[in-house]
Amino acid sequence: MKKMNKSIGTTGENIACNLLLSEKYNIIKKNFNCRNGEIDIIGWDKEILCFIEVKTRYDLGFGSPMEAVSFSKVLSIKRVAKYFIHKYQLYNVNARFDIIEVYLNHKNTEIKTNLIKDAFR
Repeated sequence: MKKMNKSIGTTGENIACNLLLSEKYNIIKKNFNCRNGEIDIIGWDKEILCFIEVKTRYDLGFGSPMEAVSFSKVLSIKRVAKYFIHKYQLYNVNARFDIIEVYLNHKNTEIKTNLIKDAFR
């Protein structure tokens, strides 16, 4: 099951990258991790540095993708973002946290995405 979840996650992240590129984001890092956790995608939306969490679902039996971003996950993302900003000395930039929901079906014929800008602070 874990291998299947990783495959679904990778598929979702690839779809999310395509969405971001179509929205004119400049993707600078994928799967950035440190001891505090991981951020799926980091990129620029014009002058704003965006830390993007991607959640992918085949069905809503486990809730919506957005609902899967728990309070502890939000804290982890914030810690990793703080580390990234410090590591690359990006102290004077505006930043935000986005979430991309990716909805797949088992035939992969219909894919829906939802980009939620400034999803949390």
